[in-house]
Parts: sequence; structure tokens; C-alpha cells
Amino acid sequence: MRKTRLTTTAEVHVPLADGTLRLEPLAEAHREGLRAACAADSEIWAIYSVSLHGEHFDPGFAMLLGRAAYAVFDGDALVGCTSWYDHDAANHVVAIGFTYLHPSVRGSGFNLRLKRLMIGHARACGIVRIVFDIDVRNTRSQAAVRKLGARLDGILRSNKITWTGHVRDTCVFSLLPGEESDLLRGAT
Repeated sequence: MRKTRLTTTAEVHVPLADGTLRLEPLAEAHREGLRAACAADSEIWAIYSVSLHGEHFDPGFAMLLGRAAYAVFDGDALVGCTSWYDHDAANHVVAIGFTYLHPSVRGSGFNLRLKRLMIGHARACGIVRIVFDIDVRNTRSQAAVRKLGARLDGILRSNKITWTGHVRDTCVFSLLPGEESDLLRGAT
């Protein structure tokens, strides 16, 4: 049975930390640090719905400020961003997405730690269904959420026009309680 008290977005979007990994609600003070982190990989933005590179950074940053977004830190270094969105308190659902990580932390287990922290917090807030919307071309992110235990619910065809004008198909994955992989649970 689902809990009866509804979790607000403000309760979900709080500072989070695990060791050197720290998530701070995104604020104007993070603008230049995030701009620098996003400039480290100009090519990755081709598969994002919105670009945070070059001349596109400021409009993209404004979009993130309108979401429940985080600045992601590894120690004192701002290494990226992520966000909650489409929070549906009545149905205990939230999406995690628009995650960008600096190349220096990719492939290191950092993203797993990040997702473990966010998913654990979502569960503590009573969230039942966690959603990941991923461009069908982004096979790296699809593989990453599958490793968490998320399952493909389906593909939304031609559902979004990206900043490049590409009409994208979106893979919709979800993670329900009990579906978490051993990797996500931290089992060795």
C-alpha cells in the first residue's frame, strides 16, 4: 500500500551527499562552474534535448533553474548537473534526467553513486516509480539505467524536437521497488 501523505517537490529537491559526492540545488552561483564543466565535451550535446555548450549555455541554464536541478560536485569540483522532473506526488512518481557529467568522472563509478544517492532519497520520500527518459541514440545512458535494474517501458516515437532540430524517439525506462540491481543496492 502506498503512503497517503504526498511528497512535495521541495521535499525531494534537497541537498544530498555521500562522501565526496555532493548535490546542491542549482543556483545562479553555479552558473560559471557548470559552464566550464559543460565546455569539456562539446560533442556529447548532439544527443541532448537542450545544449549547455557555448552560446546555448545560458538558455539551457535558465531551463534548468526552472526544474528541480542540482549542481553535482566531486569534492570541491563542480563536475556536472542532474535533475528531478515530472514529479507526480499523487502517483508517487518522479523522473531523473538531464544528467551531464564531466569526462573526468565518467567510467569511474561516479554516475552509479549519483544514481544510488538520488534513488535512495526518492524511495525515502515515498516515490514508487522512478522514470528515465533517454534519447534512443544514447546507448550509453540506456546501458547505465539497465545496470540499475530499470526496465524499458516503451519507446515514444517522434516525441521531442531537440535543439539541433532532430526529431527524437525517447526510450522510457522505469524502476519500481524490488527491481533494483545488486549493483545499485551496493552488493558486491
